[in-house]
Amino acid sequence: MDAKNWKLITNPLNSENPITVQVLGICSALAVTVQVKPALIMALSVTVVTGFSNLIIAFIRNTIPPRIRIIIQLVVIAALVIIVDQLLKAYVYDVSKKLSVFVGLIITNCIIMGRLEAFAMSHKPLESLLDGIGNGFGYGLILIIVSVFRELFGSGSILGYQIIPEVLYQAGYKDNGMMILPPMALITLGIIIWIQRSKNRKLIEK
Repeated sequence: MDAKNWKLITNPLNSENPITVQVLGICSALAVTVQVKPALIMALSVTVVTGFSNLIIAFIRNTIPPRIRIIIQLVVIAALVIIVDQLLKAYVYDVSKKLSVFVGLIITNCIIMGRLEAFAMSHKPLESLLDGIGNGFGYGLILIIVSVFRELFGSGSILGYQIIPEVLYQAGYKDNGMMILPPMALITLGIIIWIQRSKNRKLIEK
């Protein structure tokens, strides 16, 4: 893989992150990060939809009439989301129930529509696929970081496994119930954005 294609995957992890830099996909990032497992599943789902929708639109972009391009993009995204939703219900039904309506709302995720308009409509299929995967990874990275902190300090566990030793609970330690409340997702995300921008001054201008 050449350097140009490699950057399509790596840049969204940091300097072009769709959540912390472009401020897209915030709603789902706040809603599904109480535990790591649902966050992982959502991250994987969005990555699959973003990657394949980019690929499909890049293949047919020259045949799409400009006036109905948004409709066609939505049809492609909706079809992929339905497939993902059915697969989740078939193989990880418990997680599918936790994600609830948020899987369906992938259709309206700004990251996916943004990459189709900004990239897939003007680039080749391979580049578009890599761009979609990269942005999915960038989105997923933030979800996982937020969910790790929320589950660890809110429930004392990660992926359902107890991390904080029982001896600490016996000594008086208690889980922070605020961490599982929606406002803490926003605060945690805000801290991540602050740390990222303090380390990369160029992002302050964005």
